Amino acid sequence: MLPAGAVEDWQDHGAGRIRVLRAGPPPPGPGRLPVLLIHGGGYDNAAISWSKIFAPLAADRLVIAPDLPGFGATEGMPVTGEPVDLAELMIIVARSYRLERFAVVGLSMGGDIAVHVALRHPDVVAALVLVAPGGLTERLKSAPTQLAAWLAAQLPDRVLYGLGHFAGRFSDSYLNRMVHDPTVIDADVRAAFAREARRPGSGVGYGRYNQATLGPLRMRHNLLPVVSGIATPTLFLHGEEDPLVDPANSAAAAAAMPRAELVLVAHCGHWLPIEAPDVFLSAVQDFLGPLP
Repeated sequence: MLPAGAVEDWQDHGAGRIRVLRAGPPPPGPGRLPVLLIHGGGYDNAAISWSKIFAPLAADRLVIAPDLPGFGATEGMPVTGEPVDLAELMIIVARSYRLERFAVVGLSMGGDIAVHVALRHPDVVAALVLVAPGGLTERLKSAPTQLAAWLAAQLPDRVLYGLGHFAGRFSDSYLNRMVHDPTVIDADVRAAFAREARRPGSGVGYGRYNQATLGPLRMRHNLLPVVSGIATPTLFLHGEEDPLVDPANSAAAAAAMPRAELVLVAHCGHWLPIEAPDVFLSAVQDFLGPLP
């Protein structure tokens, strides 16, 4: 599955290679800010989460979307799951296209990575769009939930990823829990998600991310206390019915940042680009449009 209008680029990196989806005019184009899209966790990849918004967003600007290590078609690379490592990898990808300044759009786990990019490289991030982002809370919903998630992440790899691969057989149920209205997920998206869930090595990228970020009592990387230092224009997009990431996290972060705004989307769960692509596109294009 490739989004309409997208082409695949392959970038050698160490002993492996990164798949990057690309569309739109190369810079220097008609003055529109290029966009780097960072997908979410679970059984996601760049071709799934961005499938409905890729071509419209790339109509007048360069858009690139890599598969993170452990996801999609990226292969042969170390999978650490550390947000800082992944943020630096995103910079390497962007520089390979000679992008001097660009917008970063991150979904869920990708939102956590995007915040790290903005904190570490404020000189190149001209705009930030965070869609139901992770990394902005001290702990999960409750202390028992936090402890249970941490314990699960400590299982030996052969057990953890064996269970993850088995769980992939129930990808439809997993999808239905992510969204507010399961009927909005079309057959193509469901099929692509199921293929990713069945792919050898599926779940490794997200498993490593959980190992890197979960502690027994609290998250290892709570960025909420430091986001006030991000002066980049920022747009938060969050479904009001998100069952996975509390919209209050986005509200707290937006309130702490000097140039941030929050849009809460009614009747929407965790997967805004799939559940409400028109709302996503309208909000992002209106936000990015005035930016040079």
